[in-house]
This record gives sequence, C-alpha cells and structure tokens, in this order.
Amino acid sequence: MAKDKKTTPEETVEEVVEKTEPTAEEKLTAELNETKDKLLRVMAEYDNFRKRSQKEKEMAYGDTKAATIGEFLPVYDNFMRAMSAEATDLDSFKKGIEMIFNQYGETFKKLGVESFGEKGETFDPNIHNAVMHGEDEELPENSISDVFSTGYKMGDRVIRPAIVKVVN
Repeated sequence: MAKDKKTTPEETVEEVVEKTEPTAEEKLTAELNETKDKLLRVMAEYDNFRKRSQKEKEMAYGDTKAATIGEFLPVYDNFMRAMSAEATDLDSFKKGIEMIFNQYGETFKKLGVESFGEKGETFDPNIHNAVMHGEDEELPENSISDVFSTGYKMGDRVIRPAIVKVVN
C-alpha cells in the first residue's frame, strides 16, 4: 500500500502558483497577439499618413496655382482697361501696352522667373533648342546668332527652352 504524502501549507501554495502562472505557449500566444495589434496600428497610421500627405500635396498645388494666377490678375485688368478705352492717339496706346509689358516683366521677377537666350550667348543644348545653323563672321563658333523664342527658367528648372539659330 502506498503511503499518503502529507501536504504542507507551503506546498499547496506552490501548486496554486504553478496552476495560475501562464504556460510558455500562453505567453507566446499573448505576445503574438500584442505584436499583431501593434502591426495593425502601424499599418493604419501609415495609411492615414499617406492619405493626409496626398491631400496636402493636392492642396499645395491648388494654392500655388491660385497664388500665381493672383499675381497676373492686375496685368489682365490693365489689358481689359486698355481694350475698353477709346484710344484716339496711337502713341498713348503704345505707351499703355509698354506699361503692361513692363508689369508682366515685374510679375515674372516676383515669381523668380528669368529669361535667357540672347544673341551672342554661348549655345547650351540643356537650355537652348537649335532649329537652324548658320555662318556669322562677327560671332564666335557655337554661339547664338538669332533668337526666335526667348527661354524662361526658375532657378535651375527650365520652363521653356530658348529657340535659337547657332553659328557653326
């Protein structure tokens, strides 16, 4: 006959503690669930960030476009005034058009737009578009002899290349 073991109160507490402690499998499952939850939160935050960035980009484009148009509205207003005025004197009409032309130039400067492509400049295929070649004894080789269309740039960005004739 087997002898009954006597249990002490300390042993009972240890048995109770062993029963309440999570097993290794339960710990891993809990950690996995916590990691999944964190991953889902990060994915949701990234998705929100992506949507917010796209919306901000679209708003910035619209704001920039509106600001640029706003800069040209005074010039347009002056054209409207010139068209509605009865000009009996050709010189005063010409003077008004020159003023509007100068106002355009000032607006370009304000927006950081520079013109380029003048006669005598050295030809640069990165900013000039050569449509003709010719000979000119007065100008050095690979320089611009005629400008058909002025080029424009903002900083290093070419808005429109200059269309030119180049000396060979």
